[in-house]
Amino acid sequence: MSAPVKNKGWIVTFSGTGINLALGILYTWSMFKGSIRMSIEKGGPGSFDWDLASLNDPYAICCIVFAFAMILAGKCQDRYGPRVTAFIGGILVSVGFIWISQTTSYAIWVLGFGILAGTGIGFGYSAATPPALKWFPPARTGLIAGLVVSGFGLASVYIAPLSQYLLGIWGLQKAMLFFGIAFFVVVCGLSMLLRNPPSGYVPESSAARAGQLAPAPKKANDAKPSEMMKTRAFYIIWIIYFIGAGAGLMIIGSVAGMAQRSMGDMAFLAVALLAVGNAGGRIIAGMLSDRIGRRATLFIMLGMQGILMVAAIPIVGAQKASPLLLVALATFLGFNYGTNLSLFPSLTKDNWGLRNFGINYGIVFSAWGVGGFVMGRLSQMLFASSGSYTSSFITAAVLLFSGAALTLTLKGRKAAAP
Repeated sequence: MSAPVKNKGWIVTFSGTGINLALGILYTWSMFKGSIRMSIEKGGPGSFDWDLASLNDPYAICCIVFAFAMILAGKCQDRYGPRVTAFIGGILVSVGFIWISQTTSYAIWVLGFGILAGTGIGFGYSAATPPALKWFPPARTGLIAGLVVSGFGLASVYIAPLSQYLLGIWGLQKAMLFFGIAFFVVVCGLSMLLRNPPSGYVPESSAARAGQLAPAPKKANDAKPSEMMKTRAFYIIWIIYFIGAGAGLMIIGSVAGMAQRSMGDMAFLAVALLAVGNAGGRIIAGMLSDRIGRRATLFIMLGMQGILMVAAIPIVGAQKASPLLLVALATFLGFNYGTNLSLFPSLTKDNWGLRNFGINYGIVFSAWGVGGFVMGRLSQMLFASSGSYTSSFITAAVLLFSGAALTLTLKGRKAAAP
């Protein structure tokens, strides 16, 4: 009879959540972009000298690098474990932020924030979810994935007001230095608590006692990346992820600018409440998908996000938009965007198993980066040419309704009841 093993699932889950709480600074880019814009407009020695149409470039490049780094990071996670992978991520993000804190150069911000920090975020994020899922039974996949990734979405709740404070007393570059040092301490420290369960571990379920070691047969749906990419479901899921993530990232990257006209210095509240919605969407969608299935939940959320994009046009386009309506809009858009980040890892695990989950989800996650890059860049270009977000919202709404229709072509999968 095998010896019992202490279940460390909750320690791993909340350590992963903590790592994501640090790495979620990506979602506060709109505040940093506002400071860069002010510096450009003010001019003078030591100011930023960028083309206004390129303000989103470090953010857009960070998104796409983050996504493609997930493939390499997933391979690293599968081979060397989550601890090493997350530690590497903490080092890279820290170096990237410390580097950009020393300059106003566009090229170095693209390299430091876009390439180094983007790669580091990919390594840290990649290492957070897989080990947590391995400690729990399939019936909790949505919930655990939602909890871990909720940290990434919730980050702006504290980073937005903290950034507002630091930008006010120190300025942009000293604030970046602070975050660079903090990332090293938090991400590298919490990485030491991440670990996979031992080989043969069977999580608590109706069929197995908690912590029992037993032979773990290879599941029929444990697919290699090459096998996954031969399936029709992979391409449908990738396209839907591109749409859902791209539309959400387009808003997240610009929300502070949208709120600035009517909320002034309190615009960070819109960023913070968007983050609350973002985190809540990840947890609630994960729990709901465990009950009604991933496909049904995804269809509902994409449809709602499309409706909100249409509703946003008169609100954001108003001469003096209502701060209350703006905050409500940001919260609900954040909620619907956040659902993507718990539904797609769950879909990946459901369809292709846990054996190669790190690299498989890294490949699927590339849709998030391509969507963020394309929609973020497109949104900034449309705004720079028209001075309005209307075209961006219309484009996003059409894509979201198309994505909702595509979900109907997926095979429905529902987790077994607990």
